[in-house]
Amino acid sequence: MLTYPKINPVALQLGSLKIYWYGLLYLLGVLFCYGLLLRQIKYSSWLTKTKIDDLIFYCAMGIILGGRIGFVLFYFPADIWRNPLSLITFWEPGRSFHGGLLGVIIAIAIFAKKYYVSFLRVADKVALVTPIGLACGRLGNFINGELYGRVTTVPWGMVFPHIDNQVRHPSQIYQLLLEGILLFILLNVYAQRKLNPGALSGAFLILYSIFRGGVEFLREPDVSHGFVYANLTMGQLLSIPMFMLGVYLFLRARRNATIS
Repeated sequence: MLTYPKINPVALQLGSLKIYWYGLLYLLGVLFCYGLLLRQIKYSSWLTKTKIDDLIFYCAMGIILGGRIGFVLFYFPADIWRNPLSLITFWEPGRSFHGGLLGVIIAIAIFAKKYYVSFLRVADKVALVTPIGLACGRLGNFINGELYGRVTTVPWGMVFPHIDNQVRHPSQIYQLLLEGILLFILLNVYAQRKLNPGALSGAFLILYSIFRGGVEFLREPDVSHGFVYANLTMGQLLSIPMFMLGVYLFLRARRNATIS
C-alpha cells in the first residue's frame, strides 16, 4: 500500500502572488508541444517558425477558453442562467478536456483559414504532440491530489489521506501513462508510415477516447455528478462522440488517395 505524498500545490509564493504547480505544468506542456512542433519544420514544407508561433498561441487560447467554457456547459449548465460570466471566470478552478479539445479544433480552423493550409494537415501535427501536454496536465492533477481513483485491493493502490483512509487507484498516474506517454509513443510510431491527412487525428481521437473511457471505470466519479447514465461518467459519455469522430476521420483517410 502506498500513501499519497502530500505536495504543496503552490510552487512559488511572492507576497500575495501564488504560482501553482498546475499552472506551471500547463505552461511546460505548451512549451514541450512548441519545441516538438519546431522539429516538424524540416518534415513539412508549409511549416515555418512564424506559423508555429501563431499556431501555439491560437491553440493555447483554445485550451484556456474552451476548457473553461466546456467545463461550465458540460458540468454546470445551470450556472449560466444564474451567472453568465461564469463562462469566462478563468481564474476559478474547473477545466474540461473535451471543452479544451473543441477550443483547439476551432483554433486550428482559424489558423488553417488564415494561412490557406489544409485543416487536417494542421490537426495531424497538433495531434502528434498533444499527448505530452496531456501528460503534464495529469501530473498536475496528481500534485493537486484530485481526480483520484475508486477503492481497490491492487498492491499498487494508494491512500489519499485528504480524502479518506481507503486504498484507491492512482488514476491520475494511469492517465498520465496512457493518455500521455503511451499515446505519444503510438502516434509517433504510426507517423513513420505514409499517411493520408486526418489519419493521425483520427488515431488520436480513437485512442484517447479508449484510454480515457477505460480509466474512468477505475476513477472515482465526479462528486458533483456521480454516474450520469447507466454507470457511465460524464467523461465517458463525452468520449463517445469523440471516438465516433475519430473513426470517421480514420476511415476517411484510408479512402482518400492524397498522401500527406
